Amino acid sequence: MKKLATILFLSVLSISMNAQEKTEGKVDLDAPVFKFEVETIDYGKIEKGSEGLRIFTFTNTGKTPLIVEKVKGSCGCTVPTKPEAPIMPGETGVIKVKYDTNRVGGFSKTITITSNASEPVKRLKVKGIVLKEETSSAVEKEKSLISN
Repeated sequence: MKKLATILFLSVLSISMNAQEKTEGKVDLDAPVFKFEVETIDYGKIEKGSEGLRIFTFTNTGKTPLIVEKVKGSCGCTVPTKPEAPIMPGETGVIKVKYDTNRVGGFSKTITITSNASEPVKRLKVKGIVLKEETSSAVEKEKSLISN
């Protein structure tokens, strides 16, 4: 009985491994394709409480409509917004990202996009430094002293 169970287990395992090998190699040539203008947005040095909205622009360079199923930030401080309508071939779409600029310090966050594109999971990045209020006012004072 043990031999039969072992043989059955090995058979199921080898069948599942075979099935995975056959599906991994297939590439859909008609699938939609993301082409982003930039994949990383650098906020640079910004003041605390300043506007945190940035936009990633992309084009569907594939042959079929691109459907963005889900867009998720790597933490609650980064809130992305996905396009609701499908992006037709040759058309442009946007993914809006709003970072909470009330959090002082450097940041590097990831936005993960799930879609029906040839690359079904795509990652974008936002980074920058939110300055303390004292730091930004000290910089302004220094600038005014230099200009006088």
